[in-house]
Amino acid sequence: MIETHPFGVFIPPQAKYLLLGSFTGKGIYNWFYGTKRNQFWPILETVYQTKLTDKKPQQQLFTQLRLAIADIIYQCERIKGNNLDTNLTNIVYNIIPIQKIFETHNIHTVYFSSRFVEQKFRLLFKNIIEKFPAIVYVTLPSPSPRYAALSLNEKIKIYAQVLPNLYA
Repeated sequence: MIETHPFGVFIPPQAKYLLLGSFTGKGIYNWFYGTKRNQFWPILETVYQTKLTDKKPQQQLFTQLRLAIADIIYQCERIKGNNLDTNLTNIVYNIIPIQKIFETHNIHTVYFSSRFVEQKFRLLFKNIIEKFPAIVYVTLPSPSPRYAALSLNEKIKIYAQVLPNLYA
């Protein structure tokens, strides 16, 4: 069954940063990274010392950080019905909305939620990389609990070092 991304993109008015993920997980509740097992929001709760239990405070934080968020995949099918990026097929990429973010905002740092996303971005958005050579690209450790090469605490330390400062 083909799934269409339910959230579109979120772009604060003064966005300077962009977080790119792959595709929303199965069982997502109300916004990006909303599955119960995903470590993304617990990581950010620790990094920014705030509760991020639903969409409103999550969007408020992203607005304060001037951090836009989008996924590189607009539509796809899941081969095995789970959330692994490697199980996504018949992919339609989110090209135009992502290009528009770069064309309408002064993005100077892009964060990738995984190596998979970084690789796809570098393949699909070569024109963006060439057009905006000053942009910094940072690959974060995957917030998926399946990415066990790092502990949750190690992921928190890395995110705290590289994500935008709340008061910058």
